[in-house]
Amino acid sequence: MLFNLASNYLFDVVEPIAKWISVGVLGTMILSLIVVFFNKKESYTKSEVAKTFGSVAVVYALIMGIALVVLEIVKKFSGGYLEDNWVSKNIVPFVFIPVLVTLLLTLIGLITLFIIGKKKPELTKKVSIVVFAVCGVALIVTIVLIAIFYAKNIVGDGYYTGDYGKLSSPMLYTFAGLLIAIVVATAFIVGRKNKKPFDSRCIAFAGVSVALSFVLSYVKFEGAWLQGGSITLVSFLPICLFAYTYGMKKGLVVGFVYGLLQAIQDPFIVHPAQFLLDYPIAFSMIALSGLLTDLNALTNKPMLKFTIGATLTGTFRYVAHVISGVFAFGAYAADSGATNFLTYSAVYNLYVFIDIALVIVVGLILLSSKAFRKELNK
Repeated sequence: MLFNLASNYLFDVVEPIAKWISVGVLGTMILSLIVVFFNKKESYTKSEVAKTFGSVAVVYALIMGIALVVLEIVKKFSGGYLEDNWVSKNIVPFVFIPVLVTLLLTLIGLITLFIIGKKKPELTKKVSIVVFAVCGVALIVTIVLIAIFYAKNIVGDGYYTGDYGKLSSPMLYTFAGLLIAIVVATAFIVGRKNKKPFDSRCIAFAGVSVALSFVLSYVKFEGAWLQGGSITLVSFLPICLFAYTYGMKKGLVVGFVYGLLQAIQDPFIVHPAQFLLDYPIAFSMIALSGLLTDLNALTNKPMLKFTIGATLTGTFRYVAHVISGVFAFGAYAADSGATNFLTYSAVYNLYVFIDIALVIVVGLILLSSKAFRKELNK
């Protein structure tokens, strides 16, 4: 009991501190880059400034990201938290732990690939096949266990009690499968000529992007939208830039990992397919930021490429959340007096576009700097 209280207290103390430190770090970086961009003096070495702030972001993201993940997991696993949120304790072995194991295996795999890429680059391809196979099996097991848990706890096709809300399992599974097929097929079609390796530099960039995005996701502006939802401090930006740089296929992997982190950070799961739609699928749509990476026609228009990709990212994430809202959370629409679930969900999730608009604005500011683009291309 004392351990749970201590962990919750630590989390409540660290979270607001992390929020304002994140605002300060990001604000300082953006302001400095703007100053450097408009400063025409040759004595100002733009590349050195970009490297300096890049290093600060790396160290900050890794330290704060790890700390927040640990505290988040401890809090969510506590009996007091589950009881206060009316959640069955069986959710820990059937949902939280499988998701955590899958995430850890993915992170361990990425670290292994990073080390192999440094020591024996010729083995990178073979090791990557093993890593993706292990992570794939872990994901399948996770989905099966989540399905078992909710099959036992969803009674009478309603939420846990059987008299609150309705679920449409066939529609949830259908749309989840359709979105997965669309994004995976698109990633492999547009990325078939992408020869950029999943080397140590790529893995390092991926790790930092996920960590920084995770930290920024704690900086939320609750209630900014009248119907609900929360807008973050450009939490998508680091992963969008990763996908923009390395393409859709690699962006898909990174977005998936980030989606699992979001499932641990703020889990609200009532159905396996709803879990996929609101977490791995919704956040894997970040990969669309790399849709035009290999399009030669826009090589000299990086800001246009980024804007189009980020807009598609926000749009498809919005679609995933809307579908989840219509077929899994109709009870909330009914409670509010709404009779059209589609309209309610469509309006409720409009905050997604505000979120991605902030990402586009800040992303364009960064990409307007030649020094930043130079470092990104390296």
